[in-house]
Amino acid sequence: MNSLSDMLGMGGHGIYVWSSYAITLFVLALNVVQPWLARRRLVNEEARRRRREVM
Repeated sequence: MNSLSDMLGMGGHGIYVWSSYAITLFVLALNVVQPWLARRRLVNEEARRRRREVM
């Protein structure tokens, strides 16, 4: 490879390769963030429910 743009272009196939990497990273991040948010929501709902029971 002569330059960075040649490496990133990958002979005309770069857009497909790099977009597949981006989609994969997005899905992996979603698999981490989504359960974390669901757990946080569940903990908050449970705390609210307990506060209502005390009152």
